[in-house]
Amino acid sequence: MPLLNDPVAFTATVAILGLIVGSFLNVVIHRLPKMLEREWQLQCAELRGEPAPEFEPLTLSSPRSHCPQCGHAIAAWENIPILSYLMLRGRCKSCASPIGVRYPIIEGLTALLSGLVAWHFGYSWLGLGALLMVWALIPLAFIDLDTQLLPDTITLPLLWLGLLFNLSGTFTDLKSAIIGSVAGYLSLWAVYWLFKLATRKEGMGYGDFKLLAAIGAWLGWQILPLTILLSSLVGAVVGIFLIVATKHGRSVPIPFGPYLAAAGIIALFWGRTLTQNYLQLF
Repeated sequence: MPLLNDPVAFTATVAILGLIVGSFLNVVIHRLPKMLEREWQLQCAELRGEPAPEFEPLTLSSPRSHCPQCGHAIAAWENIPILSYLMLRGRCKSCASPIGVRYPIIEGLTALLSGLVAWHFGYSWLGLGALLMVWALIPLAFIDLDTQLLPDTITLPLLWLGLLFNLSGTFTDLKSAIIGSVAGYLSLWAVYWLFKLATRKEGMGYGDFKLLAAIGAWLGWQILPLTILLSSLVGAVVGIFLIVATKHGRSVPIPFGPYLAAAGIIALFWGRTLTQNYLQLF
């Protein structure tokens, strides 16, 4: 096929697909935490023997996207990734309420990373797996930013998919993938308990353990030191910046998931090269 033989055309096509996926990821980021909260409220009511609270139906596909201010249903032409935001000048067509700039940012980020995957890995199982990994890490990062939650509905399938892809050694051998998933979970679990015993405070959540386990399942245990180092460095820099520049309280928790996700994406593309270059220094 000409498309597959032309790297530029293939990369552009996958980037356009990334725009569409990014639009869907915006829905996931916005709705999935609300869906989980409703599920928890129903479970709590059942445990207390209370009547189940009534909610309007909410799934990833319904109801149609609408303006939260005036309820205007978003037409198809108003939902074209990035272009619609520019045509509407970042405002609702009906009531002129501002539309969050994060929506086109997520669409553009997904397109950029999808195109990078296509260019870096080409038309292969590696490319397909890398796309799925990136498309899962993006909503995890932004959901954690919003709610300090890393939903099992994304992290656990991501972990199992990583092991499945490595049954045939797609990214690493299966043994390294299994050890990576176990080591990823236990390493942050140990840090959690050491910190809790020392300070009597919880330094991170169990979702972080599962996310690092998923990254280990995809890329192998060899990549975990780099992932932890990168995420810790970025987290420390951002944390210091927030405290100094924005007077972010030191007691206010900062989600670790976005830094793990960013480190996992860096490791996906350049992890082995960075690790080898680092080891060659010694």
